[in-house]
Amino acid sequence: VELVESGGGSVQAGGSLRLSCAASGYTFSDYCMTWFRQAPGKEREGVAVIFSDGDTRYARSVKGRFSIAKDNTMNTLNLQMSSLKPEDTGIYYCAARRGCVWPAHPDNFNYWGQGTQVTVSS
Repeated sequence: VELVESGGGSVQAGGSLRLSCAASGYTFSDYCMTWFRQAPGKEREGVAVIFSDGDTRYARSVKGRFSIAKDNTMNTLNLQMSSLKPEDTGIYYCAARRGCVWPAHPDNFNYWGQGTQVTVSS
């Protein structure tokens, strides 16, 4: 299993970024996918999940601003982030698991990408 994130960067508050995660080595459509983030000095937290049936859930802090989607034909997971705030700063990771639950806990995931840095300045 390989997960590779891309799309991070630096943006001013109020701006937008789109993260992508390219997956390989497993049947993408059979797994649920989750975006986590980790801010400096804080625990890794679940941001959004998309279940294998396409259902989605979001952390309260990003609901209405972030949108998770997947393309089963391209084996790609995306996270569209809008109205970004400085508190959205952190390293964003995609993770895969069969049978996700929400809220997601990082200890329950075996497959991780390397992470992509998102920095939002005020």
